[in-house]
Amino acid sequence: MSNLIDKNFINLIQKIFLTDIKNEEYSCLLNLLKSLINYTHYYLFFLNSENIQLKSTSDNIYDAGYIMELKGNLSDRLFIDNTEILNKDDLLIKMLNLSGKSFLISKLSIKGIVFGFLLFENDVEYTNNDLRNAQVISLILSYKIKDIELSNVFKIQTKALKNAIEDIHEAYKTIKKQNKKILASEKIKNEFIANVSHELRTPLNAIIGYSDILKTGNCGDLTDKQKDYINEIQIAGVQLLGMVNEILDITKIEANAIKLVKRYFEISRPIIETKNLLLPLIKNKNLNIIVNIENDIDIFADYQKIQQIFYNLLSNAIKYSNTNGNIYISVTNTKKKIKIVVKDEGVGIDKKYHKKIFQKFVQLEEAFYKKETSTGLGLAITKNLVELHNGKIKVESKTGEGASFIVTLPINEPNKIPF
Repeated sequence: MSNLIDKNFINLIQKIFLTDIKNEEYSCLLNLLKSLINYTHYYLFFLNSENIQLKSTSDNIYDAGYIMELKGNLSDRLFIDNTEILNKDDLLIKMLNLSGKSFLISKLSIKGIVFGFLLFENDVEYTNNDLRNAQVISLILSYKIKDIELSNVFKIQTKALKNAIEDIHEAYKTIKKQNKKILASEKIKNEFIANVSHELRTPLNAIIGYSDILKTGNCGDLTDKQKDYINEIQIAGVQLLGMVNEILDITKIEANAIKLVKRYFEISRPIIETKNLLLPLIKNKNLNIIVNIENDIDIFADYQKIQQIFYNLLSNAIKYSNTNGNIYISVTNTKKKIKIVVKDEGVGIDKKYHKKIFQKFVQLEEAFYKKETSTGLGLAITKNLVELHNGKIKVESKTGEGASFIVTLPINEPNKIPF
């Protein structure tokens, strides 16, 4: 008989651990116990400090999920880790209104901490042998039930993680679609701006060119008033052309469409040409441009881009200079680098703006700056062009003391030898 019981125990334990439980359906587990413990009905309760909750039962009096409040000393008793035989006069049995002849209660616990109990009801008196069987079974079931709960928690977490990943994936796909639309819209915008800029430059060049011819007197003598008007037309044309060029350049920069075409040229050439281009603006303020080139050296760079750097810096210096003032352009060099400084005696720039002015669309708050028309792009473009040449640009200035823009450029590319 002992061998049979041992064999039954082993088989039962194997079945308990191999049984797959879904949605906390504990009935399939408890039905296995009939091979060792006789019962007419079973009740599986989980405990907390205030009540007991029915998780599974073979009776039809109570539905799974039924909750009963703990009264009297029942709470203390149920949290004691033990197994015992009860009769129909026990407080718990009376509260549950059960009608069996004998009852076997066995606690579910992990390391002495009780979290529930099994209650078996029978028409036949339970024996000490049943008591021992229940003790062992409860121990095994305690670990199996906790394993089920942990598995369910893990499944919930896994599902939540899966849903989160799916949500992120959907969000990523949505963002990707939106980015494509934005990029397409940005491309259309940039192409439109580039086309408009090109279309504007042609008539502006004509306005500047014809006004320059009229000023020479080759087309007939002009009155002083007419000369003033022509001068104003030319100045406005030069300023507007500069703004159009800035808008066109920034669209190229944002589209990574600027390519450098490098060659050797004397550094004095773009300085002289830039000065001549801006002559109407210089004369309008009666400014004195003082150029000091220490050594007119050949530099390996993109001629047009270097001229544009000078144009942006010099036009800025003109814009913020006082009438009858001076602007200084100096060029010094070492064997490897060339240093260009454009200095004015104008209103100056507060230190708090020294980094901001090289960002796009930055407009200074001081009243003087607000009087001057500006796209807020010139210095951002200049910085980009300098950095494309592996150079650096910085500003030194104080309010009311003018500003010095300092550009440092390499003279030659590595392994390049001047002609």
